[in-house]
Amino acid sequence: MTRVFVSATDAVADIPDGASLAVGGFGLCGIPDALIAALADGTATDLEVVSNNCGTDGHGLGLLLEKKRIRRVTASYVGENREFARQYLDGELEVELSPQGTLAERLRAGGAGIPAFFTPAGVGTPVSEGGLPWRYASDGSVEVASPPKETREYRGRRYLLEESITTDYALVHAAIGDTAGNLVFNLAARNFNPLAAMAGRVCIAQVETLVEPGVLDPGMVHLPGIFVDRVVCTGRQDKQIEKRTVASRQDAAHRQRDGVPA
Repeated sequence: MTRVFVSATDAVADIPDGASLAVGGFGLCGIPDALIAALADGTATDLEVVSNNCGTDGHGLGLLLEKKRIRRVTASYVGENREFARQYLDGELEVELSPQGTLAERLRAGGAGIPAFFTPAGVGTPVSEGGLPWRYASDGSVEVASPPKETREYRGRRYLLEESITTDYALVHAAIGDTAGNLVFNLAARNFNPLAAMAGRVCIAQVETLVEPGVLDPGMVHLPGIFVDRVVCTGRQDKQIEKRTVASRQDAAHRQRDGVPA
């Protein structure tokens, strides 16, 4: 049965040291920011995180990084977080990089009970051949490197074996949820959130709007409540922009002069 919690703090209170977390969102879009902030306000440490990226400096999972509460990260993209790069290069953080589509499928497969699958992504690269630095030593040498992966040929093409991912907990964000755990995601927030939710043994969902069972049209539901264990209504959070790029007034004037849309 899905349980409704009154606060994000209560919803994540039992996450222990060393727990593994699948965290939804892409960049700062659709991230469970209230749950992450509540976790950062707690004491859980040595966490293993699986997420497309690890937030930015001061936002999302970056809050946990700043407090050095993350031991290991499995991700696809980590280019917008200076503290992440520092910890990784200084040997304070273990990092497993995975192609984005592969990471998504590893989470989905974990939630579906599939232990592993073959994919062409990464064949002939260090992803399959091994040697990617997972952890650096303090002197800059590679302390832990990725192992080689099994490859096979099917129908004249090489594929490599990728293992699925399951985690102790999943933290996700949805636009609407009901008290039975059925979730609706908004546009691009539907990227990694359903997959992360499926992969977690205990899924905690923060929702902007909470409704009673029966309000949601079944055809609207993106993730059925069978995958969700806890729901907390956090309301609409402030939406952060990962990278803001604006044109100078001079550039804008030139574009207007040349008839280029702003």
